[in-house]
Amino acid sequence: MDLATIIGLVGGVAAIIMTVLTSGGSIMGILDLGSAIFVIGGSFFALFIANPMSVITKIFGIMGRTFKIPDFNEKVLVQNMVALSEKARREGILALEEGLEDLDDEFMKTGLRLVVDGTDGVVIKSILQNELNRIENRHLDWINIIVSWAGLAPGYGMMGTVIGLIGMLNNLEDKSSLGPNMAVALITTLYGSMMANWIFTPIATKLAGHNATEVATKEMIIEGVLSIQAGDNPRILAMKLLTYLDPKSRKAIEADVLKD
Repeated sequence: MDLATIIGLVGGVAAIIMTVLTSGGSIMGILDLGSAIFVIGGSFFALFIANPMSVITKIFGIMGRTFKIPDFNEKVLVQNMVALSEKARREGILALEEGLEDLDDEFMKTGLRLVVDGTDGVVIKSILQNELNRIENRHLDWINIIVSWAGLAPGYGMMGTVIGLIGMLNNLEDKSSLGPNMAVALITTLYGSMMANWIFTPIATKLAGHNATEVATKEMIIEGVLSIQAGDNPRILAMKLLTYLDPKSRKAIEADVLKD
């Protein structure tokens, strides 16, 4: 569970409540069901115009990934590839075929299977890089949809405000209702801004971070697979792969993978 996401959402609510109360307002004063339906529902249904239904129906599941900390097992991958490199040096490349099905990472399994099949390094790199590009493009497509929603929400907030102002102007004879009606009209602008800046943009940013980490991990796998295919010394392979790890992770396994 990613506590940072929960803290951000709960802290945002707390900040809004404290701001309203300390400014002399009331929580009920910023709550309006009609405004929420228009901004949230309107901007959401606008996504259906721009994207296939099969994509939009999965968007909440994608956004839910920000509540989890992704674990790409970089340290384990490095240790596995160093061990496989040592095995290939001792017993030959074909010896790697024996344990391929036991590997958890499908991307690494694909690369090593190509190595066992005797595929040229250039071809292996091309295949794996194309696969990585497709994975990254899928991730970016989802992120762009959320960014698009972040852009639509403030627009619907402004439209709601205009609709509210039109209703207010049509009822100018009732002077006592001008203030409350104006407040309700402005609530849609508030909701649109909150959706964009408190929810959707931060979610898209976190998902982009997840994507960057996964891409770096798969680039590390490509480096390792090509190193095994080229017959590099396991120590050299380990030194290459360790450059992809953060200092803490690197220190944790450095002594093990760089052993003589």
